[in-house]
Amino acid sequence: MKGSDLLRDGAGRRRRGAARLLVRAGGAATGLAALTAVLVPARSSLSLAGVVLIYLTAVVIVAATGGLPVALATAVASTGLVNFFFVPSFHTLVVDSRDALITLVVYVVVAATVSVAVDLAARHRAAAARSGVEAALLARITETPLEERPLKAVLEHVRDTFGMTGAALLERDADGERPVAVVGDLPSAAPALSASAGEHLRLVADGPAVFAPDQRFLTLLATAAARALQAERLAAEAARTRELTEIDKLRAALLAAVGHDLRTPLAGIKASVSALREPDLELTEAQQTELLATVDASTDKMSDLVENLLALSRLRAGALSVHPRATTLDETVAAALLHTEVPPGRILDLDIPDDLPPVWTDPGLLERVIANLVSNALQAGPPGMPVHLHARQEPHTLSLQIIDHGPGIPADQRERVFAPFQRLDDHTVHQGLGLGLAIARGFTEAMNGTLVPTDTPGGGLTMTLTLPTTP
Repeated sequence: MKGSDLLRDGAGRRRRGAARLLVRAGGAATGLAALTAVLVPARSSLSLAGVVLIYLTAVVIVAATGGLPVALATAVASTGLVNFFFVPSFHTLVVDSRDALITLVVYVVVAATVSVAVDLAARHRAAAARSGVEAALLARITETPLEERPLKAVLEHVRDTFGMTGAALLERDADGERPVAVVGDLPSAAPALSASAGEHLRLVADGPAVFAPDQRFLTLLATAAARALQAERLAAEAARTRELTEIDKLRAALLAAVGHDLRTPLAGIKASVSALREPDLELTEAQQTELLATVDASTDKMSDLVENLLALSRLRAGALSVHPRATTLDETVAAALLHTEVPPGRILDLDIPDDLPPVWTDPGLLERVIANLVSNALQAGPPGMPVHLHARQEPHTLSLQIIDHGPGIPADQRERVFAPFQRLDDHTVHQGLGLGLAIARGFTEAMNGTLVPTDTPGGGLTMTLTLPTTP
């Protein structure tokens, strides 16, 4: 803020204070005039001591409501009124008797003393009340654990306690002070309240002028604000550290898994192609066909691996494109099964009525989800036991259950299988990266659906896929 702005701000405050003082003085003058108008007609029946006591009562009232300056002015003015209207000779400022003079002098002294005493008592009461509020406020702030003490909540306490229009915590750097947090209006360059909050930090608040603010209390609040800022920054740093740790774990798992799952099909492709290109190796037509089939199968594995990794990266980055539309479930299931390898001797039992209402989803993503779930169920179930696909209609949703009769998953391990690179049989080396269920859960949630694992009666696992039928 420029110097001219600061001058205008200070002048505005002085004008507001002067206006309040004039209002109080005007009220006191009006009261004295009214009191005098009432007492003058009855002065013949009143003693000077009685009149003085009545005016003294008025001075006490003004001292309690208007402050010390107005009370002292009222005491002086009331002395002149008593002398002018109630001390012979009337309507002059001449005092004829020594007793009347003593009465007036004692009245002035007593009125001034009472004004000071009443003002001090009022200030002490206000200070005691403020101390009680401050103690309760500090207790409420300090009772809250540091990690649960938001900085803005502390600033709101400062603003509300002192009746300010805004409060802020400022931090000083090479370019000057900048606000770290603000509640209400941003304080000006010359705030009404200011207290150091430690090295490079300052608590400020702006609003009506405060008479003799408790600087010790302000410093305590500033310290609480600084600690709240420190707690927020430590929490943010801890969250960042946890995020980096998870990224490192994910990277390590990715490298370990991809290292094997890429090496295996590449080795198969390399060996098959080398055999086919060997001029001295005489291969029968059947052997050549088998080697080409190995190349084809290994290439499919690598393609699936890359596709899964790309799908996971889109999920992690929040860049998955979803294009929902009305989709028939039976057609999507049929398309998914066309691209799913069913091992010899395995059976798929389908119970999907063709009269079900369409689901509101992305057919491409749904096909991928169903294919992953069916593939996992086929791997988990024992030979000779079918994998069941049952669909049923519910209010506003359709549910598709993929049921296997394998070993199942313990209840405390069910969420783990949805994490990338996690399998319950991690000791094996032929089950892939463990991305199928992670991708299925991510795609399902992106389509506003749910994927819930439960026990199959008699043993096994049931995956229930639920999708909305309306947008």
